[in-house]
Amino acid sequence: MQFANRHIGPREEDIAHMLATIGESSLSGLIAKVIPDGIHQHESLALATGIDEPQALAELQALSEKNQILTSLIGQGYHDCHTPAVIARNVFENPAWYTAYTPYQPEIAQGRLEVLFNFQTLIAELCAMPIANASLLDEATAAAEAMSMAHRGLRGKRNTIIAASDCHPQTLDVMRTRAEPLGIVVQTVAVADMSELVNSTADDVFAILVQYPGTTGEAVVPTTAVAAAKEAGALVIAAADLLALTLLSPPGEWGADIVVGSAQRFGVPMGFGGPHAAFMATTDAYKRNLPGRLVGQSRTIDGKPAYRLALQTREQHIRREKATSNICTAQALLAIMATLYACYHGPQGLKRIASRVRAHADMMAALLRDSGLVVSNQDWFDTLSVVVTDGAACLQRLEQAGYNARLSGEAQLSLAFDETTSREQVLEIASLIVQVSLDSMAGKASKLEVRQRDDASDRPVSFLSQACFNDFQSETEMMRYLRRLASKDIALDQAMIPLGSCTMKLNAAAEMMPVSWPGFTRIHPFAPQSQTEGYREMIAQLEAMLCACTGYDAVSLQPNAGSQGEYAGLLAIRAYHESRGDHQRTVCLIPSSAHGTNPASAQMVGMQVVVVKCDAAGNVDISDLQAKLDKHADKVAAIMITYPSTHGVFESGVTDVCERVHAAGAQVYIDGANLNAMVGTAQPGKFGGDVSHLNLHKTFCIPHGGGGPGVGPIGVGEHLKPWLPGHATLDNKAGAVSAAPYGSAMILPITWMYIRMMGPAGLLHATEVAILNANYIAARLSTVYPILYRGEDGFVAHECILDTRPLKSETGISVDDIAKRLMDYGFHAPTMSFPVAGTLMVEPTESESLVEIDRFCDAMLQIHAEALKVKEGKWSAEDNPLINAPHTAEQLTADEWTHPYTRAEAVFPAGSEQSANKYWPPVQRIDNVYGDKHLICSCPPLSSYQSEED
Repeated sequence: MQFANRHIGPREEDIAHMLATIGESSLSGLIAKVIPDGIHQHESLALATGIDEPQALAELQALSEKNQILTSLIGQGYHDCHTPAVIARNVFENPAWYTAYTPYQPEIAQGRLEVLFNFQTLIAELCAMPIANASLLDEATAAAEAMSMAHRGLRGKRNTIIAASDCHPQTLDVMRTRAEPLGIVVQTVAVADMSELVNSTADDVFAILVQYPGTTGEAVVPTTAVAAAKEAGALVIAAADLLALTLLSPPGEWGADIVVGSAQRFGVPMGFGGPHAAFMATTDAYKRNLPGRLVGQSRTIDGKPAYRLALQTREQHIRREKATSNICTAQALLAIMATLYACYHGPQGLKRIASRVRAHADMMAALLRDSGLVVSNQDWFDTLSVVVTDGAACLQRLEQAGYNARLSGEAQLSLAFDETTSREQVLEIASLIVQVSLDSMAGKASKLEVRQRDDASDRPVSFLSQACFNDFQSETEMMRYLRRLASKDIALDQAMIPLGSCTMKLNAAAEMMPVSWPGFTRIHPFAPQSQTEGYREMIAQLEAMLCACTGYDAVSLQPNAGSQGEYAGLLAIRAYHESRGDHQRTVCLIPSSAHGTNPASAQMVGMQVVVVKCDAAGNVDISDLQAKLDKHADKVAAIMITYPSTHGVFESGVTDVCERVHAAGAQVYIDGANLNAMVGTAQPGKFGGDVSHLNLHKTFCIPHGGGGPGVGPIGVGEHLKPWLPGHATLDNKAGAVSAAPYGSAMILPITWMYIRMMGPAGLLHATEVAILNANYIAARLSTVYPILYRGEDGFVAHECILDTRPLKSETGISVDDIAKRLMDYGFHAPTMSFPVAGTLMVEPTESESLVEIDRFCDAMLQIHAEALKVKEGKWSAEDNPLINAPHTAEQLTADEWTHPYTRAEAVFPAGSEQSANKYWPPVQRIDNVYGDKHLICSCPPLSSYQSEED
């Protein structure tokens, strides 16, 4: 059977039934009525015919084997590590973890939320800071976010940040990209000279950034620089190595205001650059300015503790152009892996790993110095820099022996060690560098005066005293812990997740398998190009595939989230205008229905957001658009539109919108969030788009992972190609938007596999069925839930908006009540109150079977019937199964039951699965307001319990 038939849920007879239900005779007839004539693409996509799973896996395996796996000594923020098998098998490769959605419905996401809460605890304790977020995209973008946060913290009254020249180069590059549109000046200087520069520019410095330890290995607390920053009223940002912090004095103890870094070396493969969970920790003074997500502890309606996403009013969908960040996707799955790595090893185990890494660096320093070479570092953790006469020859000799190192200066070689390093490797590397035999070097090793470290000077193991970091060091207990956590959540392995705009579709096992292959996981992002031929060939093929799908001329895969894709696309537009001398073009037009990330991204590139109205049908109001174009004239830089629209329809006037904007000299940015309705049927690069970002974690099958990873590449027209994101390792050196040249490269094989197996016919059929499924749901549910928006022929696109406001007016049952009651039926709710408050946006995708779609529709109809019982007085408005939902097993088995409905009506509602397949929500409804008023975002240490007892 061809893969497309496995990926697409409905069978031929199901499709016939659904077509009959909506009154259409064929899929092609339906699509002709849904897609406007002016943009409907009738020719097949320029892609190779789809192949079956074994063939695709064999092709990709051949590409992976073209990559050369050498022992990496490159460091620079990326290190080889051991992923514990129990975590690799039970989390990384487990759909219960990787197919879950962002935990916006906390009652059915307690497992993920608990681990992310523990992640925040891990970061806060190792950094010695009061609060940390639930992960960011990578270390470089985290540093850029910290820079912006510090700039806002001083209300933008100062515009200079001073960064240590010993910061990772990719971090400085991404910061410069972020700084330029905001008018921020990034100055670099050696740490030793930083205090002098701070003093001389004190009136304009809002922050300093130090790397700890530095990229060349120096591990000394920057006391003088910190003191100068404090004296000048500037904030201190530290980019820290998480493993090093188990031994070194933490930044929170020496004056840092914000700490950022990467959790990659806590059990997450290098993967040619990502995905990896970055982190940010800060002081209480700035906790409400943290970008990204924050997990907090609240309480349920029965007063018991439960987790939820806290302070959601900070998020870009609510604050829009005033948002503190445009970040939407995080790196939840990787943060979960890193946390579980810490749980599995415990604080003592982490310190043992760190001590062994440092001991190997100590041994190398002694070997090199004993041979007459100069080690540049005063102190170090895992990285040494040694003065050499011929750096290129050293690199070549090491590479021939199976090692990659790097030059950190014209005559300076840097060597980074990690938990995979052995004593034998240290001896071999040293012998290669000093050009002596392994035997004589081994003989010297026994007589070496290796640096004697006083353990008492190390950081004491007073961190991570909580039970979660100390109770699961046996594999049996860890395995059971992971099983308990997963059972608390709903993911795609259990039920349909009908989230509009989020495209929760099948992440096929054949697509996921290559992500674990060593040929993809064990490659350093800055390995020599001669060793990454397979990766680069696969990436070039994928870029061509995405160009064929979208009609654009070029694609960059660097942006590692949809939000970063938006940002990169707007940067390209900005650079294009400036190259033409149109420096005045700073206005970005955005329809009122747009995703909240759109205005937030525009603000980040220094554009002024001007909102364009939508008409009663949900389309861009053409008259208001023209009025705004006329008013702002040659100041308009771009319009950002989502297509199909955020309202779930194909606007027939999209080409008119594009033509008017182009006539005004501006560019058209088409948000690709809803591309799942267009692959094979319409191409944004052909009907007027100049740039689009594509959510590979939506349309192209990379899983959501509980809130990340994501990939948000951009496609551009020929005229914007020069302004695609650059990187120090690419031909175009400027404009990096992520730390690695290809962003989250390790998960790109998922999309490659999907497109290669589906082929043009399969991709077209997937789009057709996605549209059919949405219209079938609209037809079944419109009898009781009005469909808010439809196209000109009465159909929706790939999603539909159910208006639940009339039901609330009639019965008092709110959209929240419906969402929570769906949990009792074993479903995750559709998207709530976006883009219209009080509504549900439903997207079934092409992967869901008719059986599951009908099960969802039956549940929604039954919930409506339950609401009518409240109206009719059969259940009181104050006590009914909808406002009390969800119901837990604990409630069911309690001795007392005081509700006017039965226990069976509570937990086995008519039409839902019965006890054999019942999903049990782990907690009752959570009090969101309480959680924000009483902000708890990390586990207290055991010492706090002792204090309370005393």
